[in-house]
Amino acid sequence: MTSLDFFEIDVFATGAFTGNPLAVICGADGLSGEQMQQIASWTNFSETTFLQEPTNPEADYRVRIFTPTEEFDFAGHPTLGTARAWLTLGNEPRTEGLVVQECGVGNVEVRIQGDSLAFATPPLKRDDQLSPEEKDEVCGAFGVERQLLIDASFGDNGPGWKLALLDSLDALRALEKPAESDLKVAFAALTGGTDPAYELRAFTPAFEDPVTGSANGAMAQWLRGRRDVPAHYSVSQGTSLGRDGRVEITDDGDAIWVGGRANVVVRGTITVE
Repeated sequence: MTSLDFFEIDVFATGAFTGNPLAVICGADGLSGEQMQQIASWTNFSETTFLQEPTNPEADYRVRIFTPTEEFDFAGHPTLGTARAWLTLGNEPRTEGLVVQECGVGNVEVRIQGDSLAFATPPLKRDDQLSPEEKDEVCGAFGVERQLLIDASFGDNGPGWKLALLDSLDALRALEKPAESDLKVAFAALTGGTDPAYELRAFTPAFEDPVTGSANGAMAQWLRGRRDVPAHYSVSQGTSLGRDGRVEITDDGDAIWVGGRANVVVRGTITVE
């Protein structure tokens, strides 16, 4: 049996237990994909990550990201949480202030910003508009009146999100997860300010995600392209689940950065046969 360093990280938190939890298993090079999936199913977090030595010479580390049922090429809160675990172990990035993570979509840059971390949103694999039929499917599944949907688009940066903009916070807060649906949809409603500029709710087929880095990255790219948001603002997510997550978005002209706090809550070891 092998004992590996184990972390639980609260990502996008504004206080104790207000963000999205992540499990991180370190030194996981000797684990098979089957073992990783088994562990992720056991932890039953929305994502569990496995920290490995990089294969790309420009990367500081490699990560594999698993939900309880599948592996993702990329996900946002696992990116920030894994970077926090790697730094907490005493590692130093090759470039001061910038961690480079290798994952399924390639290398992802993570900026160290004091107590916060921010990742550069990867290019979207798909960003075309939803068809009228697809918009009707989203509205029908979530019980949204069609006139309340301003616009909808694909925002696939790995997990495969659909993005929907609603016309009011009331419509957003009234959403309920469908009893049966295979849709993965992130909804937003603008506030008219910048702190936050909008609230976001993200639904997978299995659950509503408390605070979601990948969906926030895709939504930021889409709404920035629509000219709905400025270059810097914050996003609120998780209030419907009793959380108080806050995501900071910055467009520096070259990339859109998705940032927030990633706090170590649990540190110990996990025993793997």
